[in-house]
Amino acid sequence: MMEIVWLIPLLPLLSFFILVLFGRQLKESSAYVGMALMLVAFIMSVMVLFERFTSPDVKFVFEWLSIGERTITMGYEVNQLNALMLVVVTLVSFLVHMYSKGYMTATDMRRFPVFYSYLALFTFSMLGLVISPNLLQLYIFWELVGVCSFLLVGFYYFKTEARAAAKKAFIVTRIGDVGLFIGMILLFWQVGSFDFADIFTVVEANGLTEGMITLTAILIFVGAIGKSGQFPLHTWLPDAMEGPTPVSALIHAATMVAAGVYLVATMFPLFAASSTAMTTVAVIGGFTAIFAASIGLTQKDIKRVLAYSTVSQLGYMMLALGSAGYVAATFHLMTHAFFKALLFLAAGSVIHAVHTQNIFEMGGLWKKMKITGPLFLIGCLAIAGFPLFSGFFSKEEILLTTFEDGRYVLFAMAAITAFLTALYMFRLFFMVFMGEPRGDHSKVHESPTVMTFPMMVLAVLAVVSGFVHTHWFGTFLGDWLADSPWTRGHTYVHDPGWIMPVAVIVSLAGIYLAWLIYGKRSISQENLAKSYSGLYALSYNKYYIDEIYNRTFVNGTTVISYLCLFIDRYLVEGAMKAVIGLTQAVGKIGAKIQNGQTQTYGTVAFLGLVIIIVVLTVTGGYFR
Repeated sequence: MMEIVWLIPLLPLLSFFILVLFGRQLKESSAYVGMALMLVAFIMSVMVLFERFTSPDVKFVFEWLSIGERTITMGYEVNQLNALMLVVVTLVSFLVHMYSKGYMTATDMRRFPVFYSYLALFTFSMLGLVISPNLLQLYIFWELVGVCSFLLVGFYYFKTEARAAAKKAFIVTRIGDVGLFIGMILLFWQVGSFDFADIFTVVEANGLTEGMITLTAILIFVGAIGKSGQFPLHTWLPDAMEGPTPVSALIHAATMVAAGVYLVATMFPLFAASSTAMTTVAVIGGFTAIFAASIGLTQKDIKRVLAYSTVSQLGYMMLALGSAGYVAATFHLMTHAFFKALLFLAAGSVIHAVHTQNIFEMGGLWKKMKITGPLFLIGCLAIAGFPLFSGFFSKEEILLTTFEDGRYVLFAMAAITAFLTALYMFRLFFMVFMGEPRGDHSKVHESPTVMTFPMMVLAVLAVVSGFVHTHWFGTFLGDWLADSPWTRGHTYVHDPGWIMPVAVIVSLAGIYLAWLIYGKRSISQENLAKSYSGLYALSYNKYYIDEIYNRTFVNGTTVISYLCLFIDRYLVEGAMKAVIGLTQAVGKIGAKIQNGQTQTYGTVAFLGLVIIIVVLTVTGGYFR
């Protein structure tokens, strides 16, 4: 089965072509085309995963370009990491395809086939990226993922905010992509190949200097910073909420933002060879985690809270990778895909019912939405790290890895982030589902089965997926991922016995504080906001990062652009026009003289003779 893994990304690509060619005729049936092909892709991915449990890696490449002595190949590869990612991507994409059938309202039916064609192309791009055996092929699909995100985020192109968000997502991620491109070229220059195995072999054989390893690793990480929304290139991710909610679930759970973490995990042997690069990844990841979590505490838009939650959780994964926690990061990448997709789809169900995204206009929905409410609660418990839910096990693994690596300050930051995560997620839960309605909810009803069924599947996975790697029942996932010829960092982490209780305490403390403020309301949130008005304003305004960027980079670029326009229009073009004018004037004079009239020629000859005689007379008959 692994030998035909290349068919898996071709199925959503086939869906894309069918919908582009026949979408207008298929109309609403476009959803069934997308769902059917994605279901087949998911089944094939599961078969590949199970075969990889008992079989070695499979790799197939063919010569694509030959330049002198250098050969560039294309092909596919199946290893533990991408076999797992194939299942995660295809499952979440299939469930999003199903959910979208009920979510997209009548106003969207005109572009219904277009939406599903974009989803299919997006999934194809991510699957192609996952099975790439070399950096160049990965980079091609990496850019295609960016193009698809532009199309999906800007799906509601008639909205000014959606157009701006789509452009922002495309431009900001391009900044990171420049770093990835330069790092890729430097590695090819030094190694002579884009192939992952060739690069890792040279690194392990000390074929690269320490400085070159550090430089290329950090440049590749810059690409991951853009795609995975790490500080300071995180600003596009919350704005991407302007796209349809199913798109948000797909972007934030299994595709675009996961691509950055997947890139660093794939290139882990390169990063592991440089302590400077590892520290850079860990510090930026740790800071991003706590930074984004602090912003999520005050946001009013339900999707923006979840967006900053995604940024924070991605920071967790980067912290794990920088702390040599390849297994921990991969584990959390998997569990996060399930509970974050669940949270976004549940949020979409709420928005579909109340027609607003402002949580201060919600409340009391638990009685109205008896399926969505418990499912959203499961997602909140999982992401908060409540005991026995998937996030509990994966977050504990990250804390263990960070402590094992001796990064005690980052460990403390990760623990505080876990507390903040529980606090803002249960703030969201209590504000949306508990208390009295803060709006007219008389027409609120539960979403149709086509929307609730995908959430149920994800809810089950959000509960049980953590048991594949625990210190209680066995570290199956870690043992399987560690079976590799390349370094995988801290694959077996010793549990000192006190980290799990700490993780439980910070999780429960965050939930309890959220209940006191937003559930029981024994602590006034208004008084808290007034007492800490400065901190509240900083958090609510996202630390004014967007404003700073607008006044520096955006305005600075505008000023430089106008300066270049002035130089081009008035100096370069002015000088060019002066030369043209002078040439034309000389030409006109010559044209007037050469008019074909004998009288004019005779006059000129006579005047010339007179001038010669005068000159000879004055000079004495010869030139001195």
